[in-house]
Amino acid sequence: MGEVVQMHFTTVDYIIFALLLVASAGIGLFYAFSGGRQQKTSEFLMADRSMSCLPVSLSLLATFQSAVAILGAPSEVYTFGTQYWFLGCSYFLGLLIPAHVFIPVFYRLRLSSAYEYLELRFNKTVRICGTVTFIFQMVIYMGVVLYAPALALNAVTGFDLWGAVLAMGLVSTLYTALGGLKAVIWTDVFQTVVMFAGQTAVIVVGASQAGGMGAVWKKAVNGSRIAGLDLNPNPLERHTFWTLGVGGVFLMLALYGVNQAQVQRYLSSRTEKEAIMSCYVVFPCQQIVLCLGCLMGLVMFARYGEDSPLDKGYVQTNDQMVLYFVMDVFRDLPGLPGLFVACLFSGALSTISSAFNSLATVTMEDLIKPYFPNMTEAKATLLSKGLALVYGLVCLAMAYIASRMGSVLQAAFSIFGMVGGPLLGVFCLGMFFPWANPTGAVVGLVAGLVMAFWIGIGSFVMRMPGPTPLPPLNTTASPLFDNMTTSALYSLSYLWYSAHNSTTVVVVGLIVSLLTGTHNYTSHNMITYITKSYIKNKTNKQDTKHKDKQKTLNILKRKKRGGGVCGGGGFAISVIVYA
Repeated sequence: MGEVVQMHFTTVDYIIFALLLVASAGIGLFYAFSGGRQQKTSEFLMADRSMSCLPVSLSLLATFQSAVAILGAPSEVYTFGTQYWFLGCSYFLGLLIPAHVFIPVFYRLRLSSAYEYLELRFNKTVRICGTVTFIFQMVIYMGVVLYAPALALNAVTGFDLWGAVLAMGLVSTLYTALGGLKAVIWTDVFQTVVMFAGQTAVIVVGASQAGGMGAVWKKAVNGSRIAGLDLNPNPLERHTFWTLGVGGVFLMLALYGVNQAQVQRYLSSRTEKEAIMSCYVVFPCQQIVLCLGCLMGLVMFARYGEDSPLDKGYVQTNDQMVLYFVMDVFRDLPGLPGLFVACLFSGALSTISSAFNSLATVTMEDLIKPYFPNMTEAKATLLSKGLALVYGLVCLAMAYIASRMGSVLQAAFSIFGMVGGPLLGVFCLGMFFPWANPTGAVVGLVAGLVMAFWIGIGSFVMRMPGPTPLPPLNTTASPLFDNMTTSALYSLSYLWYSAHNSTTVVVVGLIVSLLTGTHNYTSHNMITYITKSYIKNKTNKQDTKHKDKQKTLNILKRKKRGGGVCGGGGFAISVIVYA
């Protein structure tokens, strides 16, 4: 094997990369000193609920597209072929269901935090459990997003590792803490354009050097990288049509249905119609991004064939191959490597800033405001900015842990399946099962998380290289069945994590609810009142919506004192979907 090959940036590359950071920080400063100057929590956390469809859509795309997909998808296709492309089949239901099920519930209740719904449906304990679970999920995920591109850049170009980590972390913290959600959304728009430009440039130049897209496709076919429809139903297979197309739906629901970072964007829209339209607009954008990642992988294969830079020892991991390929293709084109690195870091910045803002929101709305109801608006806004800053520093601290997680693409999806799946389950339990009670919700969530980490950590440990253990001596029985069952669970495809874990929450939650006693169903009159109330809200002004929300809360509080909220209250809240 050869030694790791390092290529270097030119002055032009450094200038382009620096311009990205300056532009991103500049957008944050602009919104810090314009408009309401971020003096109210409604502006800082919710963008005054004034955003239009297009910027919200591009922000939805950028929030979880990030450097993970830019690095992970091409190396996945280069190594295993285009089977990953079938993930696009999951986007249809994965965005249609949030548009017509989750968004109407959240938007018409005028929530700031998605987890406030859990208190309305169940109780405060469930809300806090959901919030803490989300915080844990996003803090871990931020580590992956921040560390992975910096590590790849360092390995391939010699760019200082912690310099890159600090640059991303501090810039995103700066514009998030100063400019609030408006700055985050508009920097997402700018960074999405940069991402498209960087990936397109790599594909065009790489395909041209390989002899055109026809030659690229022919080499991919000859190299068995064009995958057909694999209908193998085995959930232990890493990628099949069912794994990607069906398991991926649950992953998308966890991302676009109940994740606070995305819900916050829906709630920042001017109207419910624009919030729903943002899901429709992001669908073709997701397909384009997926196609760009897959095409880049095919162009990589056309250039290197079976002699990958990884096999030759030029790079150390699959995730570094994309940057090596970019530096190789652009070696005689100064400035273009800087454009792609700007594209890569745009993905990271958009995801990290979204995480900071959503974490500040749930901490403020779910963990602080309920216990300090008399806090002034000025203090609440200042504290929200401080929380964004604190989470930025926590993100820097989490970057080290990410280095232990293997492939960035699989690590990111695994995190969302392991933690996002149980959160999806508890929301589904509340919206679709009127007899579920708070005890069932808490026990179901805990069971889902325990199952998630048992399988996720077990799978991680099983993949670690190590000595093969000797068989036990003096055994009278072989636990073959137990070992086979455990091994099968650990071999479950990471794309099924979300489906498996959310199902665990629902099943356990329903069983516990039945065992602990379901509460009385809400009367037809109560459901009718709330449904009619929200039908009227479609044409009423915002202040009327706030009054109707308060009426709803008062009714639920009275029902809770009477012992009936757990059964009917949640159903009453979820029935507004059909208004």
